[in-house]
Amino acid sequence: MAYTTIDDPSAHFQTALYTGNGGSSTQVVTNDGNSDLQPDWIWLKNRTSARWNLLNDSSRGASYNLYSNEDDAEDVGGSGGNTSITSFNSDGFTLATDTNDGGWNEQGDSHVAWQWKANGGTATATGSESGNNPAYSAQANQTAGFSIITYTGTGAEGDVTHGLGGKPDWIITKNRDESSDSNWVVWHKDMVDADADNGAYIYLNTTGQDQATSVYYEGDAISSTVVAFKGGNQNTNKNDIKYVMYCFRSIQGYSKFGKYTGNANVDGAFVYTGFKPAFVLTKKIDNTSNWHLSDNKRGTFNPVSAALTPDQNYAENTTLDQVGIDFLSNGFKCRGTNDTQNGSNDYIYMCFAESPFVSSEGVPTTAR
Repeated sequence: MAYTTIDDPSAHFQTALYTGNGGSSTQVVTNDGNSDLQPDWIWLKNRTSARWNLLNDSSRGASYNLYSNEDDAEDVGGSGGNTSITSFNSDGFTLATDTNDGGWNEQGDSHVAWQWKANGGTATATGSESGNNPAYSAQANQTAGFSIITYTGTGAEGDVTHGLGGKPDWIITKNRDESSDSNWVVWHKDMVDADADNGAYIYLNTTGQDQATSVYYEGDAISSTVVAFKGGNQNTNKNDIKYVMYCFRSIQGYSKFGKYTGNANVDGAFVYTGFKPAFVLTKKIDNTSNWHLSDNKRGTFNPVSAALTPDQNYAENTTLDQVGIDFLSNGFKCRGTNDTQNGSNDYIYMCFAESPFVSSEGVPTTAR
């Protein structure tokens, strides 16, 4: 069995750091990975100032913004009507000027951009509304286990094609049209209703714990081809409402979506992923807490003590006992005692690789 199918994760995921130039001009952000990466999903965050998390993708179009820390509807151009991203480039993206402190290019502030590749903005599958099944457009990168789906809700129990080529491990869905109670709904394979295998859910934009019985997804009907909805809820499938969905499945040596139990100790829980991490997102699921996001560019040595919070607009937190984490050659180890990532609780995680633990040629990666 091969160790990995992806020797160079930078072909599918990269993190870029940049300093904003404010209102002076547009700014081209160029990736520095081993491979060029034209992003299809970009998640931006101002590290210096308290600004919203801004998410764009090539399926909806560069200028259409959503915000992971808010339940707002899709915004064309962000604060003050300015476009945030003007183009997805062959190895990065171009930012608009940011004269209204929108959070994507503020003068002198440090920023981070996490980027994923799908299919260059071109759909790999489309479908018209059929019975209760929504009309949809999916662009998928099956090699890396990632797809972006846009669809129009039907208000009834139905399915939408995800295009992954295997069953999803993690699904994020957002109502694009409506504000107020239009939460970011997260489904995870390890949050399961023991009675019905319907799968629990949790919100990306709140501190809430998982809800044991899903009102959004038919977890036992989610398959290698479709995501199944329970009905016409506002957050996932309301009639005539536009949605975007991001789907992921684990790819050996490149990505992992799982669950671990913390120990509330500086010698914290170790999570085996089979690769050296580049990006780790965690969330406590058995009680309330913030989401917690670390990466290998903002923290270049262990323990990584630079965390951001997807459910809030907070600036970067560098308090070690709260956010410390080691990036190892084959996984990550919690070093902070704060219960956002290492209390005596259960956590889900999303993780992408800097390099596989062992390449397809049998070459092991080095530790930090």
